[in-house]
Amino acid sequence: MGGPPVSVNIAQLRAFLAVVDEGGFSAAADVLGISQSAVSHAVAALERAVGCQVLVRAGRPRPTAFGDQILAHARSAVAATTAIADLAAQQGNLPTGTLRLAAPPTVCQGLLPDLLARWRLDFPRVRVRVFEGEDDEVADWLAGAAVELAVVVDPAPPERGVLVGADAFHALLRHDHPLAGEDVIDVRDLADDAFLLSCGGCEAHVREVHRLAGAVLDPVHRVRELGTLLAMIRSGMGVSVVPELVRVMLDSRLVLVPLRQRVVRRLVLAGPPHQTWHPAVTALVGATPPVEPPAGIAAGRAEVS
Repeated sequence: MGGPPVSVNIAQLRAFLAVVDEGGFSAAADVLGISQSAVSHAVAALERAVGCQVLVRAGRPRPTAFGDQILAHARSAVAATTAIADLAAQQGNLPTGTLRLAAPPTVCQGLLPDLLARWRLDFPRVRVRVFEGEDDEVADWLAGAAVELAVVVDPAPPERGVLVGADAFHALLRHDHPLAGEDVIDVRDLADDAFLLSCGGCEAHVREVHRLAGAVLDPVHRVRELGTLLAMIRSGMGVSVVPELVRVMLDSRLVLVPLRQRVVRRLVLAGPPHQTWHPAVTALVGATPPVEPPAGIAAGRAEVS
């Protein structure tokens, strides 16, 4: 009944995941701290053990159909082994390990630098690698265990984690726009301007701003990259509505003006929603002070697990 048992070890799975995540054998070797030859041998040994290829090696390495099937299982096995090793290695309640953290671009620019600096001081044995993605990508990566930690936008309750930002949406204008010096404006005041819509994770919030004003959102351009959006507004192509964290990316040619239609996105630092958290994730989230939420926004800290 059945063939001989399949003998797969963690080193083989770790090498396989590193090649997939880093996009190549050389980059995987750098991350794992071993030679490229050792990575190749480990992946080849995995393929011999399972009896078929797990990677397509032409061009940028990518999983085969079977490789895709085992990807989630490989991540779970490596994560479990890492958690056990980290628990055993902990001394004096100091967590250890490497965490992958995902966040939207504005959070990576405006919020993470201070958090990373704080964590480096408080948790010197924890290494954090940052991955940038749109709001929905970040949530999917966290739910699928592609990352251990994320700053999630407006997570659905019940949530676990800590509120690290409550980011209100503002009008983004060129510095010489007639409304650039106002204390607050109505989004309807921008009706005569060409509207540039950031079609990443913030689109739902921008639509809510217009809904509150009873205004029709009719963008002239839909722009995915934030850098492109800023360049277009600098050149006088139009205006936009963006979260306040964008402020750190602006120069003197661009200004943010508060909107009368107040829409705030909640930024929550958390681990996977339906899984046990890595001990280092629990430590980092638990040690991160919550921001004081504005009126009408939920409390700063939810259940930490």
